[in-house]
Amino acid sequence: MTLGIFLGSLLAVMALGMPIAFALLFSGVALMVYMDIFDSQIIAQNLINGADNFPLMAIPFFILAGELMNAGGISKRIIAFALALVGHIRGGLGYVAIMGSILFAGLSGSAVADTAALGAILIPMMVKAGYDRNRSTGLIAAGGIIAPIIPPSIPMIIFGVTSGVSITKLFMAGIVPGLMIGIGLMVTWKLVVRKGQFDVYPRKSRREILDATKGAVWALILPVIIVGGLRGGVFTPTEAAVVAAFYALFVGVVVYRELKIEKLYSILVASAKTTSVVMFLAAAAMVSAWLITVANIPVLLTDMLGPLIESPLLLLIVINVIVLMVGTAMDLTPTILILTPVLMPIIIKAGIDPIYFGVLFILNNCIGLLTPPVGTVLNVACGVGKIGMEDIMKGIWPFLLVEILILFLLILFPSLVTVPLQWFI
Repeated sequence: MTLGIFLGSLLAVMALGMPIAFALLFSGVALMVYMDIFDSQIIAQNLINGADNFPLMAIPFFILAGELMNAGGISKRIIAFALALVGHIRGGLGYVAIMGSILFAGLSGSAVADTAALGAILIPMMVKAGYDRNRSTGLIAAGGIIAPIIPPSIPMIIFGVTSGVSITKLFMAGIVPGLMIGIGLMVTWKLVVRKGQFDVYPRKSRREILDATKGAVWALILPVIIVGGLRGGVFTPTEAAVVAAFYALFVGVVVYRELKIEKLYSILVASAKTTSVVMFLAAAAMVSAWLITVANIPVLLTDMLGPLIESPLLLLIVINVIVLMVGTAMDLTPTILILTPVLMPIIIKAGIDPIYFGVLFILNNCIGLLTPPVGTVLNVACGVGKIGMEDIMKGIWPFLLVEILILFLLILFPSLVTVPLQWFI
């Protein structure tokens, strides 16, 4: 009954259009009233504890770093670098989009930010070159979800804090799956563009490629600094976020000289607004997490899934199918905050590596960003590409299918995650 009260109240207020954070608080209060333990001090204390967490400080700094990179000229230099390498290939702008998604992923960790930045530059170029607008926008959206998988990753920070697993190990474990998605999108794009007439950019000379590389080298160094520093134990994920923000500021102001001091105020305000949404969600989720524990909901769910615990593979398949369905109706961050405390006890009892599960869980939730009606990245891509939801679904479906296929490939072959992880730690 407690599970029904929690889910029923949560879904009911969400259906009324209440913001997720307030919906979490409402469902928490409903559960407290049902259990006859209502106490406003408990709500306030858990709200404070939810935000008062040192690893979560990485989120505002990574968000700030992303804003500084876009304003400081790093984004367009990455695209120019990718264009110099593969722009002359048939369907070259699609490969530029995928390469750009992979490179951007190592800088910001935000799918929404990367989709908006890449889409604003590349979609007009692709349409002008003769590419189908729906397909081009779908590719940009599909590539955008690589950002939360390759480090640094804001969702992985949230999952690590909520589950208590190592954020550094989560970062390292996401590298190979993120690259697999990039390769899968490239193969799919090659099949998609076999037919059709497109403008092809002329092959760049060695000198032009060298100039483009020089222009992008400062951007390309940042992922090396972050991954190398984390792997070598030089800094924590939170400290890595501060390094990324300072580095982006230095490159934008001193090296590229495109980031003007007068722009900093608006950049800080935009970063603060985005951060406030995420942090309030984290605080509200702590109230729900505490009540989920008190109400023994994980135990109830464990009993329901009990027959599957002896078969970890079947358990993972069932959980991932459930998460895929949830992802169509709920955004990435609240899904992580709500489901992580419920699922982790089951995962641990089944003997599944929590780092491995974390990568699958984040990837699954990222796919949810591409599914209507709530898919955040899907909506951002529609806005940037100036098309409707029905149109983008016509263009994105082959890329969405290959990403779901990669998810289940990782479920069937855990070594694709666990073995490379040993190389990076």
